[in-house]
Amino acid sequence: MTSLTSTHTRSRIDEAFARLKVQGRAALITFIESGDPDEATSLALLKALPASGADIIEFGMPFTDPMADGPVIQAAGLRALHAGQTLHRTLGMVRQFRSGNDTTPLVLMGYFNPIYVYGVEAFVRDAKAAGVDGLIVVDLPPEEDDELCLPAIAAGLNFIRLATPTTDDKRLPKVLQNTSGFVYYVSINGITGAAEPDYSQVEHAVARLRAHTDLPICVGFGVRNAAAAAAIAAHADGVVVGTALISALAGTLDAEGHASAATNSKVVELVRSLSAGVQAARRT
Repeated sequence: MTSLTSTHTRSRIDEAFARLKVQGRAALITFIESGDPDEATSLALLKALPASGADIIEFGMPFTDPMADGPVIQAAGLRALHAGQTLHRTLGMVRQFRSGNDTTPLVLMGYFNPIYVYGVEAFVRDAKAAGVDGLIVVDLPPEEDDELCLPAIAAGLNFIRLATPTTDDKRLPKVLQNTSGFVYYVSINGITGAAEPDYSQVEHAVARLRAHTDLPICVGFGVRNAAAAAAIAAHADGVVVGTALISALAGTLDAEGHASAATNSKVVELVRSLSAGVQAARRT
């Protein structure tokens, strides 16, 4: 089996999954876009997620060409960019989050271009110093590990890979080679938010992945409500929800795309519901 956890210092991600294993339940992993719809609202929501039930947070790095994202998350990134969000500001938000929370794992998710522009060496140094625990960079395949994956690992960051329904047993060892933290299984083919997963296929896929790695297997794409979260939590080690949260946020914005009094409370309400779904699937 492939895993880097035995050769690296345990990260916040490792510690979180260890705690959840004792509790007999899966993790709820929430995704929000940094700076959406503005920095102050986004930071307040980021700080509110753990108390609302988020076990791990994925924090999006806005990019102008998010090819793997559906229209909901694309719009979130554009709102953030129009509001002036940058990678420097995103790392600053992580630092502010860490000033009040030293336990909840935080993973930056996005694309390589903003990191390349920032400078890889400076980015991994600054990300680690800010309190980032891991990276998901969707457009860097294992063949490009020298670009970012290996420098990130050397800096003490988990590098999390995506596996899909088309990642066969021949390809999996390469995908898992330098993966740590957890494996993110994309339950559907296509862009984020495109369809609802087939839960029977998810169970089979998780079992297949577990034959290749002892890392936690987390499943995302298409999870919209507590029932869906519970169905996945019954088999996976984590449930990832992004598009549903961004949709809830977007539904509260005014005609100019600005936050309203209900923006963060609506997202928090959904996170609490999703957490209850995950809790209902507690395993003995």
